[in-house]
Amino acid sequence: MAELQLKSVEKTYGGGFKAVHGIDLTVAEGEFMVLVGPSGCAKSTTLRMIAGLETITGGEIRIGDRLVNDVVPGKRGIAMVFQNYALYPHMKVRSNLSFGLRLKRRPKQEIAGATGDVSRVLEIEELLERLPKQLSGGQAQRVAVGRALIKQPEVFLFDEPLSNLDAKLRASMRVRITDLHKRLRAEGRPATVVYVTHDQVEAMTMGDRICVMREGHIMQVADPTTLYQRPANAFVAGFIGMPEMNLVDAVLTTQDVPHLTVGDQTISIETGLADRLSLTEGPVKLGIRPQHLQLLTPGSDNALQGEVTAVEFLGHEINVHLRAADADFVAVVPSDHLDAMPRRGDRVAVKPTGAKVHLFDRYSEENISLG
Repeated sequence: MAELQLKSVEKTYGGGFKAVHGIDLTVAEGEFMVLVGPSGCAKSTTLRMIAGLETITGGEIRIGDRLVNDVVPGKRGIAMVFQNYALYPHMKVRSNLSFGLRLKRRPKQEIAGATGDVSRVLEIEELLERLPKQLSGGQAQRVAVGRALIKQPEVFLFDEPLSNLDAKLRASMRVRITDLHKRLRAEGRPATVVYVTHDQVEAMTMGDRICVMREGHIMQVADPTTLYQRPANAFVAGFIGMPEMNLVDAVLTTQDVPHLTVGDQTISIETGLADRLSLTEGPVKLGIRPQHLQLLTPGSDNALQGEVTAVEFLGHEINVHLRAADADFVAVVPSDHLDAMPRRGDRVAVKPTGAKVHLFDRYSEENISLG
C-alpha cells in the first residue's frame, strides 16, 4: 500500500468551467478516507482524476513516491469498484475475480491461491461457478470488491458502490467493507482506501477521516467525531448530522450580559460558549443540533417561545418541528422523556442544552465558536 497525495489539483473543462479548485489532500498509507458532499460537488471527478480516468489541468497527484499525472490507469497501482459492479457478464465469478491476474500472466497456481483467499475473505466460495446474472446485488458487489482486492493495489477507489442496494443490504455491506479494511490492517496488509459517497451515514460509519466537499472545494477534513462536534463552517455543520443542524439568523451581543437576538426574541449565552467566541458582536448564524434542543413548557425563562408545526414519531424518539422567533426548528426528543406526545398547534418553548451551540459568521460562514 502507499500514501496518496493531491497537491493543488484542479480540473477545468473545455468551456472554461472549473470543477475542482486547487484541492490539497493527503491520504495516509492504510487509511480509509471518505469523500462526501452533495451532488455536483466534484467528489466523483476527484476520484476519477486519482484513477486516471480524468486528466488533471493543474497540480500533482502522487501515489507513494511516484508522480502519476501522466501515468495511464492500468499502471497507477489502483483498483476501482464502481457503482454498477462492472462485472463481465459472460464470465463466471471465478473468472471475474482472476481476470486481472490472468492479464498479467501470473502462474496458474498463484491465481488459484489468490482466488481462493479472496473468496474466503469475502465469503463467496459458493458463488465461484455462478454467472453475474445469477447473483443478488449484495453478492455482485462482494465479487466486485474481490476483483479489486485480488490485485493487491497500492490504492483502492470506491465510487458510490452501495447506492444500488436497498437500505438493509447497504447497512450489511458497510459492515463487511469496514471489517475487511480492519482485517487487512491487522494482518499487516493495510489497504489505502478512497471512498466516494453522497450518503453521510456511510461516511460517518466507515471513514477513518472524512473529506467534505462543496462545489469543487474542500470544506473540512477530519475524523467523524470532530466533524460532528467541531464543524469548521456552516456548510459542514448543516451537512453532517441527521436531522440536519438548525441554522437560523441571529444577532450576537457580548457587552454586559452576552446574548443572542433571534427574530424579536432574546436568549442569553452560556459562559462556556461566550468564552470561546472569536467575534464580539454582529450578525451570525446560530447552529443547534436537534438533539441539543430542549423542549420546555411555554413561558420558560431564557428560551425561545414558539408553536409546534409537525410531529414525527419514530418509536425511540420524536422529531418535533416548530416555529419560534420567526424561524423553523427541529427538536429530537427521546420518547421516554415526554409525559405526553406534543401535538400540532401546541405552544412550547425551546432552549439549547448548555453550551452545545455553534455560532457562524453570517458572511464567511466560518465557525466563530470553536475557541
